[in-house]
Amino acid sequence: MRDLKNNLTSGKNTSNIQSRKGKSFGYQVLGFGAGGSLPDYDIDFLVVGGGAGGGMGVNASYREGGGGGGAGGYRTSTETDRDVGVTITVTVGDGGGGTGSPGNNGDPGVASSISGTGYTTISSAGGGYGGGDSTAGGNGGSGGGGGGGNPGGGGGSGNTPSTSPSQGNDGGDRSGAAGASGGGGGGATEDPGTSSGGGNGALNTITGSGLYYAGGGGGVYQGGGGSGVGGQGGTYSGGGAGAGVANTGGGGGGEGYNGSSGQGGKGVVILSLPTARYSGTTSGSPTVSTSGTKTILKFTGSGSYTT
Repeated sequence: MRDLKNNLTSGKNTSNIQSRKGKSFGYQVLGFGAGGSLPDYDIDFLVVGGGAGGGMGVNASYREGGGGGGAGGYRTSTETDRDVGVTITVTVGDGGGGTGSPGNNGDPGVASSISGTGYTTISSAGGGYGGGDSTAGGNGGSGGGGGGGNPGGGGGSGNTPSTSPSQGNDGGDRSGAAGASGGGGGGATEDPGTSSGGGNGALNTITGSGLYYAGGGGGVYQGGGGSGVGGQGGTYSGGGAGAGVANTGGGGGGEGYNGSSGQGGKGVVILSLPTARYSGTTSGSPTVSTSGTKTILKFTGSGSYTT
């Protein structure tokens, strides 16, 4: 690996580089000259963990509600390379389930990752679960919102495990209003939810257009999901909790004492590289598209790309 941006580093021994150059003979015939090789090129990565499910309240008389699920961890990187035949393994994390049991927490999200020989492994944690009755939200890529009750639960810690730059934010605490609970933390570029609203997600243009990823789930009472990708919170009496948007890592909305909380959205891994250097060798059936001079591979399930 020649270079890695965004505060990630990796190394490669010179014997491996020399062996790769031995595969460039075909390009000499095409006019690159004796002993020549293709120039280095960048591969951009977006890795988003699965969002967490929202929690659920327990007691109608106190109008207690569940906290919103935390968004999946959000990480990007750019690596510069010219190797051929290296397989980049992609894992896409599932979203955490919501709950239909009063007083219970939601389920945490599952991490997404990329890895390959000569590439730095990048892992984005799943979101922290939304808290149930008087329960703190879980820790994760972004933290889950605290559940309502007396006393209410605190927000879970984001950026867990710690990365630099940060992969997410803390979940929100219960706001103190009747029926309210904390929203799930949002994507790594925005502030977390500090009452019932989910934290905003992060805007990314790797696909060629600006889209939001990793918005936190809203808590009760009807807290909005972050950036439209986190699920909206339900009411204290139940009904209306929304799921995090699939393949954005959005957190699920919290619910009252009746119904079910929202499940977290599945994560996603996206690669972008020059079309002229795209090998066409993949597994796991990613969606392949182009934007300008780039080929975009969107993995919504686990798979691989071979350079």
